[in-house]
Amino acid sequence: MKLTILGGGGFRVPLVYGALLGDRGEGRVTEVVLHDLDAGRLSAVTRVLAEQAARVEDAPRVSATTDLDEALRGTDFVFSAIRVGGLEGRADDERVALAEGVLGQETVGAGGIAYGLRTVPVAVDIARRVARLAPDAWVINFTNPAGLVTEAMSRHLGDRVIGICDSPVGLGRRIARVLGADPGEAWIDYVGLNHLGWVRGLKIAGRDELPRLLADPDLLGSFEEGKLFGVDWLRSLGAIPNEYLHYYYFNREAVRAYQQAEKTRGAFLADQQARFYDEVGAPGVKALDVWDRTRAEREATYMSENRETAGAGERDADDLSGGYEKVALALMRAIARDERTTLILNVRNQGTLSVLDRDAVIEVPCLVDANGAHPVSVAPLPDHATGLVCSVKAVEREVLAAAESASRATAVKAFALHPLVDSVNVARKLVEGYTSVHPGLAYLK
Repeated sequence: MKLTILGGGGFRVPLVYGALLGDRGEGRVTEVVLHDLDAGRLSAVTRVLAEQAARVEDAPRVSATTDLDEALRGTDFVFSAIRVGGLEGRADDERVALAEGVLGQETVGAGGIAYGLRTVPVAVDIARRVARLAPDAWVINFTNPAGLVTEAMSRHLGDRVIGICDSPVGLGRRIARVLGADPGEAWIDYVGLNHLGWVRGLKIAGRDELPRLLADPDLLGSFEEGKLFGVDWLRSLGAIPNEYLHYYYFNREAVRAYQQAEKTRGAFLADQQARFYDEVGAPGVKALDVWDRTRAEREATYMSENRETAGAGERDADDLSGGYEKVALALMRAIARDERTTLILNVRNQGTLSVLDRDAVIEVPCLVDANGAHPVSVAPLPDHATGLVCSVKAVEREVLAAAESASRATAVKAFALHPLVDSVNVARKLVEGYTSVHPGLAYLK
């Protein structure tokens, strides 16, 4: 089976390849094609993968190319993890937003809109190429903003594109762990959009254990989300929010923390990864060791400003191991081998949430088999969550409309309607700022 990884020169690709190395089952991936626009990054990552493969007998063979059509032709699965504009673009997204006093995070608020506006046209082009060159392929999307990009691609690929994210997986794992349960045996009632969802229940042997967690302040305050949001707020909600909701519930504090930080997250990662690629390119260097060291630093500093604002301290060691690569592997195995499983995924609504239309991409538990991912019926969201989900989905639709029509006015509308942008005038300034620094937004007229 052939897997094509778009963004194949990306730093996290060795996580995916490492997961593939552990799969010895029938019908496993035997060929991996890396595609990237940057040949130097491709070379660096290929070196890391070669050192990973040296430890494993019959490892999937790896090739690399800068030709997108060549990479897609005849593939079985496409893993999309591209970053349009690179990490420098992410840093610009943050800087422009913070200058206007609003959040610049890459998937939430102004930064997420800017990232989406320049990513959607590229993602749509990829979807059209997949439909033409590999019509039977399944696309697994990890490109951010994951829900928005998955919806854009679904307009050309239907249900053959599925979005994944490690945030719900990590959240469910932490809740199960603190309750003394096996995460693999727990049913997680998680509903929302990507980076905008809530765990409303966690059933073990048919019994919902979330009320027990909410009733015990010591247990509730002992893990990442309890520290991040605070015990009182979680008990008021009666649910455990995805960590990215911290940007909504504590927006003023988050913006202030990012404004006062020595570097934004994007700037930090841009510098860190530039050092990584330079170091790996040197002769005689053990590329895998360099990658391991860099990844540990990257994971340990994840959402550090938010944790500092909340007084949450350092991340637990168990939360530093990633997770999206395991979701990707489980998804591919379920489809390729009809190994039926349940995963939290980004898929078309299909009537699951009645407040959204059938084509809206949502993030919910899905039953996965050879025919793809099928969203599980869920109870309605409470009013406060419904309002936020509908508001953010409306913004996503404006982003898609702006990308399709190349309308600058529609882009302004997308920014202005977002809950974390507090003025139409600020929205206009954001569009001016972003179009001035991003060549990829030159299409907006």
